Amino acid sequence: MNLLEDLQWRGIIYQQTDAEGMKETLEKEKISLYCGMDPTGDSMHIGHLLPFLTLRRFQNHGHRPIVLVGGATGLIGDPKATEERTLQTIETVQHNVECLTAQLKTIFNFEGENGAIMVNNYDWTSEMNMITFLRDYGKHIGINYMLAKDTIASRLETGISFTEFAYTIMQGMDFKHLYENHQCKLQIGGSDQWGNITTGLELIRKMVGEGSKAYGMTIPLVTKADGTKFGKTESGAVWLDPEKTTPYEFYQFWINAADADVIKYLKYFTFLSKEEIEALEQSVQEEAHLRKAQKALAEEMTRMIHGEESLIQAIKISEALFSGDVRNLSASEIKQGFKDVPSYEHTAGEDINIVDLLVEAKISPSKRQAREDVGNGAVYVNGERVTELEYVLSEKDRIEGQFTVIRRGKKKYFLIKY
Repeated sequence: MNLLEDLQWRGIIYQQTDAEGMKETLEKEKISLYCGMDPTGDSMHIGHLLPFLTLRRFQNHGHRPIVLVGGATGLIGDPKATEERTLQTIETVQHNVECLTAQLKTIFNFEGENGAIMVNNYDWTSEMNMITFLRDYGKHIGINYMLAKDTIASRLETGISFTEFAYTIMQGMDFKHLYENHQCKLQIGGSDQWGNITTGLELIRKMVGEGSKAYGMTIPLVTKADGTKFGKTESGAVWLDPEKTTPYEFYQFWINAADADVIKYLKYFTFLSKEEIEALEQSVQEEAHLRKAQKALAEEMTRMIHGEESLIQAIKISEALFSGDVRNLSASEIKQGFKDVPSYEHTAGEDINIVDLLVEAKISPSKRQAREDVGNGAVYVNGERVTELEYVLSEKDRIEGQFTVIRRGKKKYFLIKY
């Protein structure tokens, strides 16, 4: 399949400004194209990934991606549907730019003829004065044109500041700048970016000339079959920053994908071939219990974002938790795998009887129940069953001197910290 056929098969194309024109251009030449994001936070989450992975698909077919982080537009804020954004300081935005740039660099190849280019719109926007903005750009975008855009129209009743009203022109300036300075002919964005993309095309048409050829394409909103929001867990968003979402948690999110969603996610997010994905689809239909598609998805995504070493670690933690044998996990792996389980801090260096610990840490509600739990073989220390009421936890039970993992019953884990 050629690039556009592949994108269609994956369900990635939502809207195009000129499908025939873009098809013709892509058949004739290798182009530069861009996708951008504003640094509203210091980490991307998985909801941000699809447009950038689509940009990477273009790179894999020989086109040059331009990755834009909006140090200028991030100071203004794309209008939200309901209310004004809180303006961030220049220092905060600059910090976020650095964090997002580092994350985006893991997705693209920056070497070779079509190596990716990383840009920041603060570089060409910050020195512009008000008169230049109004005369050179504002003059070309009519008020009626802007009022027709969904992001602005939805705010007319509740109110919108001139700052956010002008955001679409600022983003349009980016497309025009990249068109003139990097021969950028295509902007890719989420479905909510359609209005901003078309503003850029309007500026190119009016300021560069009627003969200019540039295109816009949007990506569909990622949805889950059960109607709940994609990329959210009980503990919140699934972040790319390993300090916010550990590689183990990241791996677990993908491996827990529902059968109804997993093939769509494989098409959207991975670079597996049509043949590989169709084989996994057959596996979902015929041997769903093996969860081959979910394993492939979790492995591909964790390797892409966190690297091979973190993937191996995530699999190791998953297998240890499944089997209950946690003795061979390191302290850092324990920290990842048991991040959300109940914990209890015990004085470092002090030995303690198992029954007393179960009561103190509130693992068992009473001494009588604690004795019963131990006697019945329902208590495990680092995966080893303990049945002696006189068992004393000592240095040998502390993993790297930091943790002891207690399990009560089949699935109830508790973490003792020292």
